[in-house]
Amino acid sequence: MHNAPEIANEVIDSELHSEDLAAIPMDKRTWDTWNYAALWISMSLCIPTYMLASSLIEGGMNWWQSILTILVGNTIVLIPMILNGRAGAKYGIPFPVFARASFGVKGANIPAMLRAVIACGWFGIQTWIGGFAVYQMVRLWIPSIDSLPQIFPTSWGLQTGPAITFFLFWLLNMYVVYLGVESIKKLLVFKAFFLPVAALALLFWAISAGHGLGPILSQPSKFNSFGGFAAYFFPALTGMVGFWATLSLNIPDFTRYAKSQRAQAMGQAIGLPPSMTVFSFIGVVVTSATFIIYGKTIWDPVVLAGKFDSKFLVSIAMIAVALSTLATNIAANIVSPANDFANLSPKKITFTTGGYITGVIGLLIFPWKLIADPSGFIFTWLIGYSALLGPIGGIMIADYYFVRKQQLNVKELYSYKGRYTFGNGFNGYAIIALLCGIVPNIPGFLTTIGVVAKTSVWPWIDYLYNYAWFVGFFISGGLYLIFMRREEVSRESGVLSVE
Repeated sequence: MHNAPEIANEVIDSELHSEDLAAIPMDKRTWDTWNYAALWISMSLCIPTYMLASSLIEGGMNWWQSILTILVGNTIVLIPMILNGRAGAKYGIPFPVFARASFGVKGANIPAMLRAVIACGWFGIQTWIGGFAVYQMVRLWIPSIDSLPQIFPTSWGLQTGPAITFFLFWLLNMYVVYLGVESIKKLLVFKAFFLPVAALALLFWAISAGHGLGPILSQPSKFNSFGGFAAYFFPALTGMVGFWATLSLNIPDFTRYAKSQRAQAMGQAIGLPPSMTVFSFIGVVVTSATFIIYGKTIWDPVVLAGKFDSKFLVSIAMIAVALSTLATNIAANIVSPANDFANLSPKKITFTTGGYITGVIGLLIFPWKLIADPSGFIFTWLIGYSALLGPIGGIMIADYYFVRKQQLNVKELYSYKGRYTFGNGFNGYAIIALLCGIVPNIPGFLTTIGVVAKTSVWPWIDYLYNYAWFVGFFISGGLYLIFMRREEVSRESGVLSVE
């Protein structure tokens, strides 16, 4: 493995460089295989993972169909995760800097901003979950919170009580950003112990109240034919890939600290698919049990916990959910977008400022609507943003492995005068390829959210959206490769280059 090259002094003063974005030297890389495995176990053990599995049950799958979908999806997304992670491990550079190789030193802000806005959405979702957990606790002790006058427009779908606890929990998140990420370490330790125990307790409760695993796992699939199952399976699979499509791009933010390529690759393989599958299994069992116990499936664990009889038990559970959600939110949804926003202007936007920007956008994205129902969570949110991230992943992997042959000049990644400047700082070929990968999925997205009637779109175009991440990944990656190969031929023939 190559050491991260030293960056010349004249580049250190460049507006493309800051302490947060600098390449990590080899002697400061301390993460081994088990650090990466622990990272993925920690990030997988969260409420959205549980909801991911339970939403598949609510959508009509039986237990093994749900688990299979999640296992296959996470195995697929592991591939770009490891491939993009190699550049971070080799050169010690974060995602926004790595993106400069393919999009240009200025153009890298385009994928960085797309990634950042989606992280803001996830920040909002996690904040809503934590705030709603607080609400479930408060309403047990202060029932009048349910009868507060409605102050928000009906179209917002936001009640006053949950809105208050959501905003208070949001302020707590912003206070942690102000204190710095180091302040979250103790909460991450708490989460590492609490969430597995809480998940197992919920599992044992479901098995006991549902009269054993037999009746729970015998809950039938709602699909009566293979065609009906396939029609739900493939978009659901795309949603599963989309769940971690975010990290599959910015994984260099973490692998830049790797001791070796083996550490990041093995750690991710050990940590990601198994932990997602095991924790999802708990979500599947508990959600299936709720149908036996309550006569309807309850896919949101926070809502489910609110149904327990003991005020004390519910209060303890909701406080613990809020604290563990706070820890997950800062670690998974603040670090990356804060770096991405800092990349816009490294000298003016600090990590803390980037965290505040993330928080504000997370509010404005109306996160309670994104997870209001299982179909919206998968088909609108997960598949929708995968249509943006798939093309970026295709371009970056095509560039690093087939155009650059895994060779980057780190000094020039921080310079306006190097090979990654392209035309005025932007690689036009990457931007065209990105747009070409996104456009085919737009009609299907518009019909899914109800803006356009399905009858006004060709069925095959509409159906492409079910494979949004895959469509974007291969179209953009393939076109980018063609463009850059033609550019290489033109340069060799003496024709003026975009660089």
